[in-house]
Formats: sequence, structure tokens, C-alpha cells
Amino acid sequence: MAQQSVKNPNNKKSKSNTVRSFVFFFLLFLLCSALLSSFISGNGKLEEVPLSDVIARANDENGNIKKIVVKGNNLEITLRDKDYPTQTSRKDGSGTLFEQGLINKCSDYTGDLLTKCQEKYPSIEYVDDIDVLGIVLDVLLIGIPIIIVVYFIRRMMNQAQNINNQNIGFGKAKARLYGPDKKRVLFSDVAGNESAKQDLAEIVDFLKHPKKYETLGAKIPRGVLLAGDPGTGKTLMARAVAGEANVPFFSISGSEFAEMFVGVGASRVRDLFSKAKKNAPSIIFIDEIDAVAHKRDARGGAGREDEQTLNQILVEMDGFDNDSGVIVIAATNRVDMLDKALLRPGRFDRHVNVTLPERKDRLEILNVHFKNKPVDKSVNLDALAAKTAGSSGADLANIANEAAITAAREGHKEITNDDVTEAFERVAIGPERKSKVMNDHEREITAFHEAGHAIVGHVLPDSDPVHKVTIIPRGRTGGVTWFLPEEDRSYKNIFELKDILARAMGGRIAEKLVFGVDDITTGASSDLKHVAELSKEMVVEEGMGSKLRNLVFPSEDTGYYTITTGKPYSEKTAELIDEEVKKLTEEASNRAELVLKANKTALEKLAKALLEHETLEEKELVDLLKGTTLPPSAKLH
Repeated sequence: MAQQSVKNPNNKKSKSNTVRSFVFFFLLFLLCSALLSSFISGNGKLEEVPLSDVIARANDENGNIKKIVVKGNNLEITLRDKDYPTQTSRKDGSGTLFEQGLINKCSDYTGDLLTKCQEKYPSIEYVDDIDVLGIVLDVLLIGIPIIIVVYFIRRMMNQAQNINNQNIGFGKAKARLYGPDKKRVLFSDVAGNESAKQDLAEIVDFLKHPKKYETLGAKIPRGVLLAGDPGTGKTLMARAVAGEANVPFFSISGSEFAEMFVGVGASRVRDLFSKAKKNAPSIIFIDEIDAVAHKRDARGGAGREDEQTLNQILVEMDGFDNDSGVIVIAATNRVDMLDKALLRPGRFDRHVNVTLPERKDRLEILNVHFKNKPVDKSVNLDALAAKTAGSSGADLANIANEAAITAAREGHKEITNDDVTEAFERVAIGPERKSKVMNDHEREITAFHEAGHAIVGHVLPDSDPVHKVTIIPRGRTGGVTWFLPEEDRSYKNIFELKDILARAMGGRIAEKLVFGVDDITTGASSDLKHVAELSKEMVVEEGMGSKLRNLVFPSEDTGYYTITTGKPYSEKTAELIDEEVKKLTEEASNRAELVLKANKTALEKLAKALLEHETLEEKELVDLLKGTTLPPSAKLH
């Protein structure tokens, strides 16, 4: 299902701000114009003179009047040495004698005499008495300040309203709604995880046919918890449930409930459940619910925001009516962190494990992701599915995408098998660092180191087969020796784990045998770290120690800590664990040394081939490692 499209309110807001800015600057321009006009007119104020003075000047042959403009009862006089009015006077009522007398002075003349008369005596011009410009300026001078004041008051009110709306919006849920009118995701779009689909199919059937269950007294599950590793498709599975049931799907992340203001998370929970009930039947999907639903303890206190949010979720799920038609689906990869109150029946009634895909599931997932890509016939997706044990659906999707990118980079029209192999290794380990230049001595050390891993792993009976060896740096490693299981296994026995420890020590031991004890490098740092972690896991979590056999210790998040060690076991037990870890490490180191001493010729042969070819595939390795043997002293008894 695609997310519903929502018109962006920012576009309207931007247009509104543009209009407001335009109006503001326009009004500011008018105001400046009016003030400028007023300033100019104020500086050019006409001198008022008596009407008798005007008549005397007009009748005087030497008078300095050039022109008279009649505006109602006002006269504007322009002198001969000026081009603009400089004096004004007011008529005596009608002003007929004055005006007619001026006109009669030249009315009896024609031709040149008329021209000379008009040049000598002032001309009279009649204009409309209404001063439109003056009226407009007066209105602007009065109206513009009022408009500006009103505008700023309105703007301040809008800002206050926006702040209020933002405060109100803090309590609104930010869930994305995937409606039934959008593209639906169905179970057929989800490859693998058939057992999880079967568990969720009953939820779909209840949403589609609730009466069938109600007549038998069955209650709809209020919550379904999807638990699984990251990338296994928990979100896609939840969307498929909504798509199959064809109901609205509200999706939100657990972190979106959190806010810096206390009480906002609880408010958003209430808003989310209110929306879901209005659109019932519907599904609420809370991804990464452990962000707000982790275990409560005495250290937090009732006022903590996350605890208020969790309490509100518990209340809302308890308050569901049997016929509300709302189901909550939550996803997490940390079930151990969730509060027990959330996991009890009546809240999350059903727990569904979304596991890592098995080989046949991986093949289905790869077929889905390569379906719409041009793939060469040489590509063997079944072989890729076999190599990707332990990969999630997201990892497989990434491999398909990286294969397409690699093909495009190399200029291929179709995705080749080499492109797929490169994509797989890039995702699993990292890209090749061909730009990293190693000197001859470093290359030799790397070659013997990787050859040591390969020979020990090849000879030990319970180790996985060697798939590939390379001395080309990848990711953070200087070289890689790849072991791939022949089939998927759910369990590993103690013999397999001890063989893993021994082959991990093979690199450091090979360096020791070839270059001497004193020439120790940092190339084995990641191997030693892996040995330490796996050894401790075998002793503490799997009960595989010799002195602590069948004894496991609680994990550190149980809250039980001792004063002496700061861990969930005593100081004496901690010493025993250290002894067991040391014993397993020494045993692995001794077994690796016995194997490499017995096959030193093969070690040199394989290292030489690596220096020459840099990368050796499985078929080449089988030929090179023929004749290698397991010494009896390296066998486990």
C-alpha cells in the first residue's frame, strides 16, 4: 500500500506570505509617496496676496503677471519671471468685473495686435474646482497609517494563533495512514515466513468475518507482537495484514511518541487510538515499540515521559470494546526489553516470530527482487541462496540492488554471475580496497595468514567447507577466508564450535610458524576478538565449560549484580569463567598449530598461489589442498 497523498500546507502558507509581503511594501511605497508629495507641496506653498493687488498689477501696463488660473473662488498667479504659480488670491464673490475687464483688453484686436495684446496682458485659464490629487493625498495621509497599524496588529494576532496551533499540534499523533484506496500489499507479496503468515491469516479472517467468531464466543485479539531480527520484514508483514483485510492502516514509530514536553506522548497515544476507532475496522502498527515500552523500574518514577506514554498505551488497549474492530500490531527486535504488563494476554494476545529466512525462503525472496531486473542466464540464484545463510530479507534486497549497480558500473546490459558474486561479497564483508597498496612483506604475511585459516578449516572434520580465499583487502580486513555451510542449521554442537575457534587461530599460528614468535602483527586482532567472544559465550551462555558444564548465568539486564564483580555472578565464578575461556583459547591454538605443522608443505603451496593469483575459488582450493591430513593429536576426544 502506498502512503496517502496529502496536500502540502506549506505551499499555501508560502503564497500567503508572498501576498502579505507585497501588500506591505505597496502600502509602504504609497506612504513614502504621500509624505514626499506633502513635503514638496509644503515647501512650495503659494504666497497669498490681496485681490486688489492682483487687479492693479493686471491693469498696469508694466505689471509682472504672466498668467492667471481660475479655480472656483481661488486665483493662482504666475509671474513673468517664473514658470510656476507663486501667488494666490481669493475672488470677491463672482469676480466678473475683474475677469471680463482682463478679457476686454484684447478682445477688440486681431492679428498682430491681438498677439501683442495677449503677450502684454495676462491670459486667464479656467480649471475644475475639485482638487482630486489633493483629496487623494489627504486620504492617503490619513488612511495609510491606520492601515499599517491594523496590519501589524493582525500579524501579531496571527503569530499568536500559530504558536497556539503548534502547541495544540504537539498532542496530535504523527501516524501515517495507508488507506484501502491505495496500492495494497498482500501476503503473496511477502516471500517466505509461511508460519508467520499462517498466524496472521487468522487476524485477517477475523477482520473480514467477525460474526463467524463472535457466534462461537471468540474475542478478537487486541494485539499482535511481531518479534524478529532487523530486516526480516516485520513492517511488510503488518502491511500485508491490512492489505489482505482491506482496512485502514495507521503506521507510527515508537520514537514518534516521545517529545521534550511532558504529557505529549500520552496525548498522541490517545489521538492515535481515537482516529483508529473512528476508522474501524482498522489496524494500528507501532514499529520499534521498545522505544516507549521498555521495562519500568523504581529508578524511573511515575513522572517520566516514556512511562506516561507506556501507561497510556496500556490503558487504551484495556479500554478496547470487543466490537471496536481495532487491532494493534507492534514490532520489535528486543522482546527482552519490553514491559511485562504489555505482554500479558488481553493486550498483546498473540506473539509471532518473524525469523530469518531459510534457504527456500531466501530463494523466493531473491526471485522477487530480481524479477524486474535483466538477469543473464549464467546467474544461479539457488547457489546464491545457499551462500547467504543468516541473511535477512533486507540483506537479500541489498544484494540484488548492489548487483544491478555493479552491472551498470561495468557497462553490462544484463546482471552477470560475477556482478552477483561481487554484490554478495560487498554486502557481507565490504568493498574491495584495490587502492590500498601493501608492500611485498605485508602481502606475504597476509598470504600465509589466510592460508593458515584455510588449511585448518579444511582439515578439521566439523568445520564448514572453504568457499573462497583472497588477499585483496575488503572492508577493514587485509584478506578474507570464507567458510560457508553446506546447509542451514539451527544448532551447533561443541565440536563445531571448537573447530571454529581452531580455524580462527590458524592465521596467527601460521604467522608464528613461518616468521617466528617475535614477528607478531596486528593482522589477527579481529580473529582473537572473535575467539574471546565465542569462548565466553560457550561458557557463560551455553554451559560448555569443562568445570562449569551445564551451568549458565543470567544476562546482565536482569538487574542482579554482585558488589565485587558488578556482574550477575560472584568473583569466584568470574575467575572460573576466565580459566575456562583461557583453556578453550589455548586448546584452539594448540590444535591449529598441530594441523599446520603436519601440513606445512600445503601451507607454503597455498600461500604461493595466493601471492600469484590473489584470489582462489572453491574448486581451485580443493585441488591445492589435496593430501592434507588431520594429525591424531589434533582430534577431539
